[in-house]
Amino acid sequence: MNEHVYKTIEITGSSQKGTDDAVRVAIEKAAQTVHNLRWFKVAETRGCVENGKISYWQVTLDVAFTLE
Repeated sequence: MNEHVYKTIEITGSSQKGTDDAVRVAIEKAAQTVHNLRWFKVAETRGCVENGKISYWQVTLDVAFTLE
């Protein structure tokens, strides 16, 4: 079957290391319970500032998986 139908969900990952790590954390956690993950799109990036420094990053993703 060449045609696919996708379901999209929104998830948010966070990390003290940076945005790439926040994406990785979110995808790896979602993959534990959502099957057939296929793509993601970064919808929003934000961070938390404490004492004038970035303490952690948050990245919100639209993640799609194929329906069986």
